[in-house]
Amino acid sequence: MPEFQRLRFAVAQSTVHEDPRDRSDLRERGDEIRRLMREAAVAGARLVHFPEGATCFPSKFVMSVNGPDEVGPADWSRFEWDVVEAELNAIAALAKQLRLWTVLGSVHQLTAPRRPHNSLYVISDQGRVHTRYDERTLSHTKVTWMYTPGSEPVTFEVDGLRFGCALGMDVHFPELFREYERLGVDCVLVSFAGGNPYDKVSGAEAQGHAATNSYWVSYAVPAQHGKTTPSGVISPQGDWVARCPDAVEPAIAVTELDRGKISQLAREWRRRASAEFPERVPVDHDARSNDRSAF
Repeated sequence: MPEFQRLRFAVAQSTVHEDPRDRSDLRERGDEIRRLMREAAVAGARLVHFPEGATCFPSKFVMSVNGPDEVGPADWSRFEWDVVEAELNAIAALAKQLRLWTVLGSVHQLTAPRRPHNSLYVISDQGRVHTRYDERTLSHTKVTWMYTPGSEPVTFEVDGLRFGCALGMDVHFPELFREYERLGVDCVLVSFAGGNPYDKVSGAEAQGHAATNSYWVSYAVPAQHGKTTPSGVISPQGDWVARCPDAVEPAIAVTELDRGKISQLAREWRRRASAEFPERVPVDHDARSNDRSAF
């Protein structure tokens, strides 16, 4: 099989903290991300994928002007933007040094007074921001008090494989994953912050998206939720093929993404059937069809 159809891939479960005012903690998160990047590079990975809010996932209570016990409008002056930017620049520099594509969740600042995006940065192996995905299906709290929603799907290619991005609540919306199938992706990177009762549900949903769309899915969650549903990679058949340890600890899992395991026949069948739905003529005047109360 041609080499360009295979890619060595790593998914991480890193520690995600919620207070963006803690400058030392923000630096620790950067150090941990870079340590896991080095582990991925040693394992031969070309791309490593991190959870939602890997640099920081700001608590709605910490950010609330009505806090700490009541959710209200977020005060983004509490976010130490300069520290996060410095850590992101160090992460990008290491990505270039390791020749490692790096995808991680962070907050993307917009022009004041607009609220930021909840985002995934795609950093190339040249150490540059190749593209950025912004969460589209924001929860009620996120869209009301915290973030500006994104507006479009994002894809990118590494070594001939095409990737799509999903973030946070996106995992609950099958239509977003069908859209990526139509865009011809080989793998969707799902970064999720987790938290009960969503951990097991979202993991199962990710498996369903992989199987029903015949592509790989990488599912990255914080280390805090590793005991419930650890980060891992799902095959186009819906099976977990690599998992981080089911423990509350930062780790990576590594596997090979192989385009040859994607059933193009299944994709073509679904597309053809979907296209035919509007053209299928119902049976209007058959009594046997209309009567639903008899054998």
